[in-house]
Amino acid sequence: MKGQNIGFGLFLIFFIVICPLTASLAGERGDERIQLASSLFDILKEVTKEGSKERKLIEGVGSILESTTEIDFKSERTIGESLALEGFARYGLPIKDKALQKYVNLVGVAVAQNSLRPGLPYVFVVVKSPLQNAFSCPGGIIFLSAGLLETIQTEAQLACILAHEVAHVGHRDALKSIQRARFFQGVGKITAATMEGDKGQQFENMIGDLQNIIFDRGLDQNMEFEADRTAMETAYRTGYSPDGLIKVLEELKRIEARSKKRGSWFSTHPPLSERIKKCKERLRDYPDWRRLAQLPKRFKKYSRGVPK
Repeated sequence: MKGQNIGFGLFLIFFIVICPLTASLAGERGDERIQLASSLFDILKEVTKEGSKERKLIEGVGSILESTTEIDFKSERTIGESLALEGFARYGLPIKDKALQKYVNLVGVAVAQNSLRPGLPYVFVVVKSPLQNAFSCPGGIIFLSAGLLETIQTEAQLACILAHEVAHVGHRDALKSIQRARFFQGVGKITAATMEGDKGQQFENMIGDLQNIIFDRGLDQNMEFEADRTAMETAYRTGYSPDGLIKVLEELKRIEARSKKRGSWFSTHPPLSERIKKCKERLRDYPDWRRLAQLPKRFKKYSRGVPK
């Protein structure tokens, strides 16, 4: 019977997990296809290993893997909206400057069109907070604090910061963090149905965990480094100089000693010196970056109303 369970479990993995993911390889670039294929073979290797944790899980429930692709956009957006409410509670309400909000959204949507998920209905909002912070909620709701906006000098810098947060949405970093917690803590599958009725408490617990990740602890450092890399690429493809991200990070480094750490980029992101080093190395991939848009005058025109 145990052998039959293993066989059935492998059958499920092949048709539920590997077939759909393999089909998606056609839309990926070469290096991404190789990485994904390697991951799939790793999964099979662990499943067939005698005594492995993965094999034991197969014997018990017939499945060890639940991909973030199982979370539909409606569920993702619902999670994001729940987090956005907490974001307003922690960082204040939107700045009452329609011209500034529109400008930030225009820049944000421009970079989003060159991102990993250009079809999402992104929303960008500047909130009244002196902390230097920006964060993204699943589904494309992105916050930028007045404190961080004050450190920005050009439209290219703004574009790079927004592109960094758009990258987190594109990589589904927050959702991956949820699934890691759920896998080890036994929280139920994330679908629209789990957000209602007797499943509501599980949803609330999940949101609480995600609040801690986004607002307090921060995402995995490798996720942040990858978001920096993707942001520079996205800004470049949009026509902005990718060195804008380096300039913002260097300014944050300059003011770090006198800035409040809790709840800011200083506490939720990797050390600035390490990020700056990696970004400068990445800048070599864009030899024409000096010829791309900076637009300091246009940025200053719209950012004058930011509360000090």
